[in-house]
Order: sequence, then C-alpha cells, then structure tokens
Amino acid sequence: MFGLSGGHLLIVAIVVLLFGSRRLPDLGSALGKGIGAFKKGLEGASDDKNKNDHNRLS
Repeated sequence: MFGLSGGHLLIVAIVVLLFGSRRLPDLGSALGKGIGAFKKGLEGASDDKNKNDHNRLS
C-alpha cells in the first residue's frame, strides 16, 4: 500500500492516537513551516560563508 511497510503504518497509527485526527493538519503545517525556516537559515549561513571567503581572497 503506497510503499508503506507494517512499521510505517504502526508509526502513523501511534501519531494519530497521540495527537488525534483533528490536530494532524495543524501539526503538518507547523512542521512544514519549520522545515522552510530551517532551509532559509541554511541558505543564509551559506551566503554569509561565501561572502567571508570572497572577502578573504580579495
């Protein structure tokens, strides 16, 4: 079923039991926003590093 094993289904069942089906969309939204913010932070750190490396070479 969609490439999910028994272990994956067990984890999904536990998450649904812990958080309830009503809160899952909110949980997914918050997780997505957190991942987006993390990626932006990594890009910012990479940009800062590239600027510092460029300034050292000049």
